[in-house]
Amino acid sequence: MPLVRIDALNADSERLHALGRAVHDALGDAMGFPPDDLFQVLHSHDGVRGTLRYDDYLGVRRDDDVVFVGITLRAGRTPGQKRALYRRIAELAEEYAGTEPRNVLVTLTENESVDWSFGHGLAQYAPDDGPGE
Repeated sequence: MPLVRIDALNADSERLHALGRAVHDALGDAMGFPPDDLFQVLHSHDGVRGTLRYDDYLGVRRDDDVVFVGITLRAGRTPGQKRALYRRIAELAEEYAGTEPRNVLVTLTENESVDWSFGHGLAQYAPDDGPGE
C-alpha cells in the first residue's frame, strides 16, 4: 500500500512506466515505503475514447502533457511529508518522463487500516477481533 492511479494524455507505455517509477520512487524517498510495496493503475487517455480536462487553476499553466496522480494511503503522514512527496514526484516525473513539474497534479486520499484487503478476503492491517466485533 499505497494504491496509485496515474492518468496521462496520449502517453505511450514507456512514458506511463516512467511516471509509475517516478511516483513509486518518490513514495520511497519521501515516506519510506518499501520497494516491493507496488500497486499502480496506469492509464493513457487518447483524447477520443477518454480524455483529461484541466484548466489553469491557481495560475498553473498546464498543457497536453498533464498528468493526474491519485494516491490512496493510510492516514498519518505529516504535512511536511506530504509536501516532500509532491516535490519529489514532480522532480522525478521530469527526470524520468520529461514531464514538466507544472503539469503534475497530485491528490492524496487517506483512509484507515481496516479499509485495505490485499487478498484472501482478509483485512491484513486490521485482523478480525472475533464474533460480533
